[in-house]
Amino acid sequence: MPKHASQTWMWAEACALVEEAERMHRRFFNLLSTPAAQPPWEPPINVFSGDGEWLIVVALPGADADQVSITLLGGAVQIEARVQPPRLPSRAGIERLELPYGLMRRRISLPPGHYTVTGRGFSNGCLQLRLTEERR
Repeated sequence: MPKHASQTWMWAEACALVEEAERMHRRFFNLLSTPAAQPPWEPPINVFSGDGEWLIVVALPGADADQVSITLLGGAVQIEARVQPPRLPSRAGIERLELPYGLMRRRISLPPGHYTVTGRGFSNGCLQLRLTEERR
């Protein structure tokens, strides 16, 4: 293959990859505009336990403390929040998209038992949740 032809082919491939990335970014923001079809994002967690207590730290970047819901389920705790994307100028293009937006939901399994939420705090984009196992 002549050198010019290989450079043209590589340029065409690079342009196709850039176009595909832009399509994927547009599709992501279209998902945000239809909340019913939006899949939840599972935020990262740290879990610590000892003496019948559990401390769960959930990273919820961009979430407001009053928009976080905690539900104790049989054998699990579910944490849910919704983060709205920032308002962008109408002609803004996406240069990099790393922070998640939309529905965040994480279900954390617990050992068998009955638990009570005994502490809840929110700072630096993280929820700190303390659960205590009820002794019977």
